[in-house]
Amino acid sequence: MAYREGNSFVLADIPGIIEGASMGKGLGIRFLKHIERNRVLVLMISADTPNIDQAYVTLLKELKAYNQDLFSKPRILVISKLDLINTEEKLAIKKLLPKKIDCVFISSVTGQGLEEFKDKVWKLLHPAS
Repeated sequence: MAYREGNSFVLADIPGIIEGASMGKGLGIRFLKHIERNRVLVLMISADTPNIDQAYVTLLKELKAYNQDLFSKPRILVISKLDLINTEEKLAIKKLLPKKIDCVFISSVTGQGLEEFKDKVWKLLHPAS
């Protein structure tokens, strides 16, 4: 992904992790093995997901159950498809989100939040800069 001043970083897009992935449900183990090499985890949940807070808890549970090291990696929570919700819905979702993790809302369609997302990922990858 291109970043400011000619910098870049690599994003690996891993298909969704479902409940039970750490026990081999679906393609979970293969996907979880793939992310062991990543330095930062971007947990992405669609804005139109029912129970976004529960989806986040499920992701953390599966990471921790598979490998404690994954659970302790730096991470950011991204709420995608911002273009599908209005301001009131965004505020309602924000109230549900955990306070101990950086969260950013993005829309790939409109480009909203993408620069903020890149900035947050860059800071996690380069904490001294």
